[in-house]
Formats: sequence, structure tokens, C-alpha cells
Amino acid sequence: MFKQHFLWVLYGVFVLLAILFKGEEDLFISSGPYPYGKTVLWATLIAFLLYSLYCHRKENFFKTMAITGKYYWTKQIGVDLYLGVALSASVIYLNEGSLLVLALWMVPLILFANLATLLYFAMNYDSIIRHFI
Repeated sequence: MFKQHFLWVLYGVFVLLAILFKGEEDLFISSGPYPYGKTVLWATLIAFLLYSLYCHRKENFFKTMAITGKYYWTKQIGVDLYLGVALSASVIYLNEGSLLVLALWMVPLILFANLATLLYFAMNYDSIIRHFI
């Protein structure tokens, strides 16, 4: 049973560590311009997490990938996803200015893709926005 839920336990540990070691920015409230963006990011993360958990209950991810992984479109979607992850990693590096912080985020980014990306962007929304304004 634990083996079946191992990635979700790992994700939970990652989220707890990310929140424990986050910077000084408020977790849920934006104090900068465009404050509703932070709310939208948190809502998107929660919705995507809930849908991912729903999918987990309905189908085994690894069995599904074993079946669909042979199709070119599945491979293209995977490449597309990880190009997006690479772009997100670039934003994390630009925001943090630290290869060490980027390296610490790379494992969750590779394992959880948008579940990690959305968490980082929601937690660091104000500092990311400050880079563009």
C-alpha cells in the first residue's frame, strides 16, 4: 500500500519542507501589485492537485504510462511538459540567484512537474512579479 502512495508521501514531505524553508514572503497574501494573481496560483495548484489525486484513485500512473508511452504524442507531450519545467527552472534561478536553490528545486520539478512549479510560483509570487515590474 505504501509503495502505491510513495510519490504522494514524497510530495507531501516536499511541500512541508518548501513551506518551512520559504523566504519572508507571506504564504497566501500578496502585498505587491496584482495581488489576485497569488490567489489564482494557489487555486490552480489546489485544483490541479485534487484532479491529480482523483486520477491516482482511478488509474495507476505507471501502468498507464506503460501503455501510452509507446505513442509519439505521449512522447511529444512529455517533451512539451519538461520544456515548460526547464523554463520554470530558469525563472526559479532568476528569482533566487542561486544554483544551490535551483538544484534543491530540480528534483521536485522533475518528479512532480507542474505540482512543484505551481507551488514555487504561488509561494514566491510577489518576488517574481517584482522582477518584471
